[in-house]
Amino acid sequence: MQLSDLLASVNVSDGSATISIPSTWRQGRTTYGGLSSALAHHVAQKAFPDVPPLRSGQIAFVGPIAGECTVSVELLRRGKNTAFVSARTTSEAGVGLMCTFIFMNPRDSHVTEHGLDRNEAPPIPGEGETRNGPPEFFTYHFDYPEKRLDLSQRNNRLEAWHRLRDDGEHDVMTELLCIGDALPPSAMGLMSESGPVSSMNWQVNMLTDKPETEGGWWLLSSETHHAENGASSQYMTVRNSRLEPVMTAMQSVALFV
Repeated sequence: MQLSDLLASVNVSDGSATISIPSTWRQGRTTYGGLSSALAHHVAQKAFPDVPPLRSGQIAFVGPIAGECTVSVELLRRGKNTAFVSARTTSEAGVGLMCTFIFMNPRDSHVTEHGLDRNEAPPIPGEGETRNGPPEFFTYHFDYPEKRLDLSQRNNRLEAWHRLRDDGEHDVMTELLCIGDALPPSAMGLMSESGPVSSMNWQVNMLTDKPETEGGWWLLSSETHHAENGASSQYMTVRNSRLEPVMTAMQSVALFV
């Protein structure tokens, strides 16, 4: 089931929706974190359709989410330009996701800074130069380069173009949340022995209220700047086809090796 099909199946009543998540969106024993974040955002939008565009999100991956789940949302505060909405996702295993979304209209400001500009990047994959993961794993829903990642280089930085395999209609902010977590934690590039990892929380900031790209391609990058005592901290960036940054993020990751 494509993202757009899954979103179209969501019916929100009294601030909550029950959603059946297909196994093709699994990431180990839980639903892929980007999808669970995107679903929470979608329910918030449907429950409060007059909120401004998404500006920021604080997302905690509390526990596993699988199969049928319920997303409940609440309007915490509504001001002139800003709305704060909480979202909570539960499934058979209990609470799996806790979010606070901040929706904000643009406002005039004399402060302008573009410190993330760049001119060089790997080329966008051409026809016949992409692949996707197996049907039982969430990467089945994305296109990415034939050589997606090389985790053998002992490098703290990962980067690759990704495209959602979806020909339906959906909100671009929801798409960015879904695709923005598609890279594995960059600490995996530093591992000398294999072992499980798990994202614990995700702080997301949208840099524009009208993100757009050509051909559906987004350049994802992640860089671990600290790892110790079984946890790592990484910076993340999503850029469009013109290499303009559209989303930044920071994530805390548990390391079990």
